[in-house]
Amino acid sequence: MKKRIAIFASGSGSNAQKIMEHFKYSEDAEVALVLANVSDAYVLQRADNFEIPSHVFDKNEFFNTDDVLAMLQNLSIDLIVLAGFLWLVPKNLLEAYPNRIINIHPALLPKFGGKGMYGDRVHKAVMEAKETEHGITIHYVNEKFDDGEVIQQAKFKVEPTDTLEMIKFKGQQLEHIHYPKVIEQLVKKID
Repeated sequence: MKKRIAIFASGSGSNAQKIMEHFKYSEDAEVALVLANVSDAYVLQRADNFEIPSHVFDKNEFFNTDDVLAMLQNLSIDLIVLAGFLWLVPKNLLEAYPNRIINIHPALLPKFGGKGMYGDRVHKAVMEAKETEHGITIHYVNEKFDDGEVIQQAKFKVEPTDTLEMIKFKGQQLEHIHYPKVIEQLVKKID
């Protein structure tokens, strides 16, 4: 039986798109649901393009009710994948899905992680710190921002001439290559 993946996102969803493409014809897993905390997030259009159901929730529903958890359980979700999702995951989800919630971060954690460190903010901080190496981290999610056990990291060289757009592009290339493969490895381990 195929494992079922839920993707949580807050924005445009380029990683979500790559994941949906990767699992469209998979025998191992399928993306069964896309959830967003922003009603006009482009990821919802991407889900619609793949005919994947989606749900938008607000802070109250997410943090003060079990509605989202009940939805995941009703759909027999096996793995939760955060793809540009900017809220902490509440305790009820962490307890229901131990080591079954993963995230991708656009830096080599523990550097440039934590609250408020996402997207261009991360890349600007890397440039300001004059880092010569940058990359991505795929990790398990816990109750703190960007703090869970690292599953995989991938690196690239930062050239002195790199602009913010170049650094962002290099990072996204790594994300799009590695995230779907790591998800596939993880779903194969779920019994």
